[in-house]
Amino acid sequence: MRQLAAYGIAVAIGLLAAGAYLFFMKHPTSQPQPALTSFADAVEQTLPSVVNIYSEEPNPALSDAIWNNPLFSNYSKNITPPEPTLSRLGSGVIIDKQGHILTNYHVVKSTELIRIMLSDGRETPAEIVGLDSEADLAVLKPKQDGLQAIPVSQSQPRVGDIVLAIGNPFGVGQAVTQGIISGLGRSNLGLATYENYIQTDVAINPGNSGGALINAKGELVGIVTAVFSTTGGYQGISFAIPAQSAMAIAQDLIQYGRVIRGYLGVEMHELARHEADFFGLTDTNGLLITGVQPDSPGSKAGLEAGDVLLMINDMPMRTSQQARDFVSHNKPGDQIKLTVFRRGQSVNLTATLQQRAGNEGD
Repeated sequence: MRQLAAYGIAVAIGLLAAGAYLFFMKHPTSQPQPALTSFADAVEQTLPSVVNIYSEEPNPALSDAIWNNPLFSNYSKNITPPEPTLSRLGSGVIIDKQGHILTNYHVVKSTELIRIMLSDGRETPAEIVGLDSEADLAVLKPKQDGLQAIPVSQSQPRVGDIVLAIGNPFGVGQAVTQGIISGLGRSNLGLATYENYIQTDVAINPGNSGGALINAKGELVGIVTAVFSTTGGYQGISFAIPAQSAMAIAQDLIQYGRVIRGYLGVEMHELARHEADFFGLTDTNGLLITGVQPDSPGSKAGLEAGDVLLMINDMPMRTSQQARDFVSHNKPGDQIKLTVFRRGQSVNLTATLQQRAGNEGD
C-alpha cells in the first residue's frame, strides 16, 4: 500500500510539472524590453517643425554722438563706424497648419528684418504676429505655405523624463541635445514677469532660444528659453516654458495680437514666519496683501492691506508667482473666490477680474 501511495504521489507531481510546463509554453512570461538606444525616430518626426531664425536690429552704437558730430568729420577716413545693424540668432517651432511659428520675445524684439530657414534649407521672410514680453514669447508668420506643425504633448511632464532640445546653437545649424527634466515650476528667476519654467540639464547655447524641447515620442513639451550661468555659457541648468502655457499664449497672440490676462490689482508677498506668528497663524501658507490698487477688482471685492490670502477658488496659494499666474490665466469678466484671513477669522470674497494692462500689479 505504501508503495502504491508513493507511486501515486510521484505520478501527481509529474502531472503537475507537465501541466505547468504546458501552461508557460502557451503563456510565456514577458521578456524585459531592450533599452532605448536611439531617439532618431522622435527627432526625425520633429525636425521639419523646428526652424532657424535670423534677425537684425539697429545697432545702438550708431546713436552715439561721435558719429554725427561735425567736429569729427575730418577724421571719418581714419575711424570705421560700427555696422548699422546687429545680427541675432534663434530658433522657433511651427505650431499649426497655417504655419505660425512660436519663439521667444527676446529673439525678435526690436528687429527690422526676420528671416526663417526651414530644416530642408529653404529660406523665407517672416512677419511678427504678436509679442508678449511678460512671458518672453512671440508668434511669427512666414511667407511660406505647406509647413509641418509639431505634435504637442497632452500629458504633464514629470521630473526624470528624458527630453531633447532642437535648435540652432551658435548658428551652426540644427542640432539636438539630450537630458532629463530636473525640476518643475521654477520661478523668481528674473527672466520674465510670468515664470513657470521646466528645468532641465539639456545643453543650451546661444541660438537655441525659441527652439523645441521634446519628449522621447517627439512631442513638444516646452519652448527652450534660457540657461542659468555665471560664465555666460552652459553650466548644466537650462529652462523652458511649458508647452501648454506657451500654446495658450500663442493662441491669444494669433487671435488678438496680444495676450488677454485677468487683473486683480493687489501687491503681495510670501508670508514670513514672524508675520505668521503676528497674525496667529500656525504656518506660513499664505500671501500677505501689502497694497490694493484703488478702483481695482481687488478693491471692489473688499480686499485690504494686511489681509492674508489663503486660497483662490479653494486652491491654496503658496507663492506670489502662483497667485499671479492663476489670476492671469483667467479672462476679464471672470469671477474668482478669494479666501483671506482677517483679524482672526476666515473671510470669503468674490472678485470680478478686469483686463490687465502692461506692467500693472497682479
